[in-house]
Amino acid sequence: MSDLVRRFVLERHPIRGHAVRLSLSWQALREHQDYPPAVQHLLGEAVGAVVLLAATLKFDGVLTLQLQGKGLVSLLVAQCTHDFKVRAMARHDPIGGEAGFRSLAGEGQIVVTVEAADRASSYQGVVPITGNSLAESLEAYFHQSEQLPTRVLLAASSGVVAGMLVQRIPGAGGTQVQLDEAALESAWQKADAAMSALARGQLLEDDVEQRLVEMFGVDEVRVFSGHEVKFECRCSRERVANVLRSLGVEEVRSVIEEQGACTVTCEFCQKPYKFDAIDVEHLFDGTAPRGSDSIN
Repeated sequence: MSDLVRRFVLERHPIRGHAVRLSLSWQALREHQDYPPAVQHLLGEAVGAVVLLAATLKFDGVLTLQLQGKGLVSLLVAQCTHDFKVRAMARHDPIGGEAGFRSLAGEGQIVVTVEAADRASSYQGVVPITGNSLAESLEAYFHQSEQLPTRVLLAASSGVVAGMLVQRIPGAGGTQVQLDEAALESAWQKADAAMSALARGQLLEDDVEQRLVEMFGVDEVRVFSGHEVKFECRCSRERVANVLRSLGVEEVRSVIEEQGACTVTCEFCQKPYKFDAIDVEHLFDGTAPRGSDSIN
């Protein structure tokens, strides 16, 4: 399988991480979208990031990463479920040519939301957009929300998305060997230097296990079996019907009068859901709307 997220630990140090590499799911996600190269690159990094964040969850749920800024990209949303079904979208102004992260993001915030099956585990974290990359903003998120030293690397091309997240965790490493503070700090500095030395082009290569061994040298790296990542949109006719109900009967009827039907297109997968006058009346009289998820 080419689309995997894999967990790894350094056996003798309290350092853990995840690595992700996506190809088929990344291309399927963009099948019906046409983003400028700069936006596509940022969206790819966000997709890699949301999978890495979801990999840290210890319960069932959906993790959403949102970038809300005043730059050329006004909104970017990437979502990943606990079983690694991913989707993403971006809204942007016209972009002619190259644009860096600060131009795309502008001033704003990054919001990480976890909707857990167990409502008590749901939470939301908000940090300002900082630094010169999405990775730097996410490192600030981990520093603020979890107080764990964290390094994040993200890379994206038209065909591949890759990322790596490494954290220093409290306590012992994989072999449960206790380290004194000086040894712990030395181990983390070594891991941090290895991450800093890794180029984005190297990150996009496929051999994750060999790359980790090269990065961390004599430290024994244990890489666990991976989880497959797939593109899957969570839209449905029922979800769209609930959105229309929230707008109110008068507003939806006015759309019907003006256009003859109300069509809502999913921003993630571009699938249209069409509701005619009879469908709309069913929405508001308590009966089930006609049809299913198929396009009417």
